[in-house]
Amino acid sequence: MAGIKELKTRIKSIGSTRKITRAMQMVSAAKMRKSQNAALNSRTYSDMAWNLISGLAHKIHLENPLFKTYPDAEKTALVIISTNKGYVGSLNTNLLAKAEQTQQANPELIAELYVLGRKARDHAVRFNKNLKADFPKSDAVISVDNIYPLAKTITDLYKTGEYKFISVAYNHFVSTVSQKATVKQLLPFTESFIKDSHLVEQQQLGAEYLFEPDPHIVLDRLLPRILESQIYQAVLESDASEHSARMISMKNATEAADDLISDYTLTYNQLRQNKITTELAEITAGKIALE
Repeated sequence: MAGIKELKTRIKSIGSTRKITRAMQMVSAAKMRKSQNAALNSRTYSDMAWNLISGLAHKIHLENPLFKTYPDAEKTALVIISTNKGYVGSLNTNLLAKAEQTQQANPELIAELYVLGRKARDHAVRFNKNLKADFPKSDAVISVDNIYPLAKTITDLYKTGEYKFISVAYNHFVSTVSQKATVKQLLPFTESFIKDSHLVEQQQLGAEYLFEPDPHIVLDRLLPRILESQIYQAVLESDASEHSARMISMKNATEAADDLISDYTLTYNQLRQNKITTELAEITAGKIALE
């Protein structure tokens, strides 16, 4: 059993750690509220844009490279959006496991990775994954302009016909205590909507679409913007999940530190009381012996 001096040192050390975790909890809570609002406020627009293309894909015949499929392609691309930092529990672990599961579902295809976030990059390098590009990820709430390089890269790559499909893996924000690792197909648009059957059910089958000035011109401008919005929404969902997971982790760490301090303090007080009792007994015995 630890002595009084050692227990006192442990209590002081854990108290210092508790101050750090408490401060990180408060910072994460502030970032969490901001990132959650950003994700929830843009989710409706992102879903409506996706449903719009769903309606177009099933209503009319469209000639656009992003609607074209390449059944003979031998490669698939996966965009992974992870965190830059740790202290997020199993958030990155679940995401990378989901990404690995997605790649194993198509063993006949060569999987190439495009990552946004240092944790995914480090994982790809450590396990010698087929990492093709690493895009910097800001720790602040980013704007849609920051997504443009990634969206432009995967759009241009898909048009070359090298990839059978392109997907994005991210953590979907459900609630403060729940985040779900998700893989969503981005390209081609047509196969994405066939797989997302709930989008097909939601579309308005009787809707008519008018293009001004021309369908080709409209789609050439519209489809890349919608693709950017989907990637941007995935980043916002990932950020909200990250800050929520970190806040919960720091909250649990703070509570664990409180429990340890309480246990060590109780043991410390018991040992101190026993020592005082022993010293009093020795003093009393010595006095009696002198008499």
